[in-house]
Amino acid sequence: MRNQDDIRDKLAKLEALFARGATPGERAAAGAALERLQSRLDIGSSPHDEPEIELQYSLPDVWAVRLFVALCRKHDVKPYRYPRQRRTTVMVRVEKSSFERTIAREFQTLHRELTIYFNDTLNHLIANVMKSDGDDENLEQRQIGK
Repeated sequence: MRNQDDIRDKLAKLEALFARGATPGERAAAGAALERLQSRLDIGSSPHDEPEIELQYSLPDVWAVRLFVALCRKHDVKPYRYPRQRRTTVMVRVEKSSFERTIAREFQTLHRELTIYFNDTLNHLIANVMKSDGDDENLEQRQIGK
C-alpha cells in the first residue's frame, strides 16, 4: 500500500512536470507561463487586458477544496467565500482565461491523480483489511413494507 510519502512524491513530480516541460507542448506552456509572469512585472498595462471577474467554483469534496485553495495561494490568487456559502464553494477574482490556463488546468491534473490515489487506497482497505470485494452490483433487492 502507498503511504503519505508516496503521495507527496507524486504531487512533487506533477508540479515538476509543469515546471520543466519535457515535451514541446509542455515547453510551450512553460514559455506562455513565463510570458504571463513577465507581463505581470510590466509597470504599464496594455489596453487589451482582460478585466478581472469573480468566478465561483463548486467543488465535489473538502479534499478538492483544500487542493484548489493551495494552488490559488501558490499562484498569488486570494480565494474567499461569502457568508452562508457551502464549504465546497470557493470564489476567486481573476482574469478568467489566464486562470483557466494555469490554476484550473493544474487543479484538474492533480485532482485526477488524488482521486486515483484515494480509489486505490480504498480498494486496498476493502480487499485486504475487510476481506471483501465491496461489489455493489449484486446487492439484495428488498421491497419496502414487506
